[in-house]
Amino acid sequence: MVVATQSVEELCINSIRFLAVDAIEKAKSGHPGLPMGAAPMAFVLWDQFMRFNPKNPKWFNRDRFVLSAGHGSMLQYALLHLTGYDSVSMDDIKNFRQWGSSTPGHPENFETDGIEVTTGPLGQGIANGVGLALAEAHLAAKFNKPDATIVDHYTYVILGDGCNMEGVSGEAASIAGHWGLGKLIALYDDNHISIDGSTDVAFTEDVSKRFEAYGWHVLHVENGNTDLEAIAAAIAEAKKVTDKPTMIKVTTIIGYGSPNKCNTAGIHGAALGGDEVKLTRENLGWGYEPFELPPEAVAHYRKAIERGASYQAEWEAALAQYKTKYPQESAEFEALTSNKLSSDWASVLPTYTPEDKALPTRKHSENCLNKLAPVLPGLIGGSADLTHSNLTELKGLGDFQKGQYQNRNIHFGVREHGMGAICNGIALHGSGLIPYGATFLIFTDYMRASIRLSALSRAGVVWVMTHDSVGQGEDGPTHQPIETLASLRAIPNLTVIRPADGNECSGAYKVAIERANQSAPSLLAFSRQNLPNLPGTSIEGVAKGAYTIVEAQGTPDLILIGTGSEVSLCVEAAKALESEGKKVRVVSMPSWEAFEAQDAAYKESVFPKAVAKRLAVEAAASFGWHKYIGTEGDTVTLDRYGASAPGGVCMEKFGFSVENVLEKAKALLSA
Repeated sequence: MVVATQSVEELCINSIRFLAVDAIEKAKSGHPGLPMGAAPMAFVLWDQFMRFNPKNPKWFNRDRFVLSAGHGSMLQYALLHLTGYDSVSMDDIKNFRQWGSSTPGHPENFETDGIEVTTGPLGQGIANGVGLALAEAHLAAKFNKPDATIVDHYTYVILGDGCNMEGVSGEAASIAGHWGLGKLIALYDDNHISIDGSTDVAFTEDVSKRFEAYGWHVLHVENGNTDLEAIAAAIAEAKKVTDKPTMIKVTTIIGYGSPNKCNTAGIHGAALGGDEVKLTRENLGWGYEPFELPPEAVAHYRKAIERGASYQAEWEAALAQYKTKYPQESAEFEALTSNKLSSDWASVLPTYTPEDKALPTRKHSENCLNKLAPVLPGLIGGSADLTHSNLTELKGLGDFQKGQYQNRNIHFGVREHGMGAICNGIALHGSGLIPYGATFLIFTDYMRASIRLSALSRAGVVWVMTHDSVGQGEDGPTHQPIETLASLRAIPNLTVIRPADGNECSGAYKVAIERANQSAPSLLAFSRQNLPNLPGTSIEGVAKGAYTIVEAQGTPDLILIGTGSEVSLCVEAAKALESEGKKVRVVSMPSWEAFEAQDAAYKESVFPKAVAKRLAVEAAASFGWHKYIGTEGDTVTLDRYGASAPGGVCMEKFGFSVENVLEKAKALLSA
């Protein structure tokens, strides 16, 4: 076929399209429709507006790009390859969706340099983008000076109809409009097609009016298929609006260029097929072989390498001047963005003795947060409208609001899922910020996808959860977690910690901050009710996951294992049993995951195989405990929903009392 005469712009756009078409055809798997339709807007954005350095994907002041419609991943892989990122070679393009390639089916930030966030579930990407933009706004307010700007970048998002249908995008967009995040620009690929066909079957709202109601600046490009000037003009106008985020609706044809499948659901999530690929090549005048690129297009794209080096050099020069003018702020900026913790940061964590006042562990959590805030300048976060129940306010550090972006208390409103995705975006900004997000433990069900994605995408978030059991009390079964801990413990790379007292709360935060600094999330579960400070607990013990706090004289007859509020029941039961001549060890087990990370010798020292009689006590489901109690052990747990009554009454009625633990322990010992 003869190659049609095309402008450089057309060659560049069609290079994106056919890299996607060819890669998906070779894999026999993928979503070609979005890359084919969104190629023009993506080309204009990356070619004319985005500031990035392909040879240094982690350059701090780069613009962040998020493909929220992650199923169209070949759009982003094509852009990364064409602009010169080393992370996506032509071999990687050819091995799209194959084992070991850097081009998985959906963008994964931990697999591919140049991917900022993991965008598989729809709506997460735009919500992550809000977090990225929040991080930029916060750091700019904290470090920029009237005569020196070192934080100045945009967050650009391409999202689709599916993203706009998902509730998480609405939660995040609502709060982004409230905050007025002017450096967040979202391009909405308005193609009216989802897997079920035309979006008319389920999605007929006026998205533009909805975003206007959220407080966004809204624009519309009516012809996103060929009107490059209109796309560029819209992005330029968006950048002029600094007091609110912008949503640009770009109306496109999904699968643009495919004669028979464009504008149909058939091109959304399946390869075109050999015959249609041939027809599409002919229709778009593309006379190149699969994976062959026009030299003119490659040369044009690769100008990004030189531009990127220049952008970074300019920024480094500005940073050098900033360092001279503002040495203290510069040192703080460098320490934060290099992800360095001071050597003695953990020394501020409080310790307790049994004589200290009994408090809810949520109160100990508040104490830890406020001790840590001065020594961890990157600590930032808040609650989903439960600040004074979760006790998550950083005292004296102000509320993050429009025009007050330097402040560190974030009010997310009743938006658990949006909060989770925003926290992930803050963590993945890569600037040393440590976000925390808080709600009741039961409402992790509303944000499970975001928690799972923090673990998958290695986002260093601290999840602060309170009201961790039926001890929560009068609100009743809807607010009392039962199976929640077990389900959270099932998430790989998430460390769940349920501390027993003040020392263990400090230990929980030490683990969580260290993990956040290593790009890993933790979830801390705190009580509503008062708990005594116990002898034998320690900050160091929490890091081991399980440790002995009451030792028997000689080989134990029985091991009592507790977590959180039930550890004190085990301690009291052990005293009673010892008075009757029994040898009892009490193990506090705040974190299964931390314990599993210990070596075999340590595990044997805590749970000797020779001691088969073990009783686990936890005000939650029994699921999973059999790994630690073995075939001869038992549990005091709860495998039914709770009840509405005062917390102490609930605990007693459901068997979480010293008397019931004693009864179960004696039954084991006599068996």
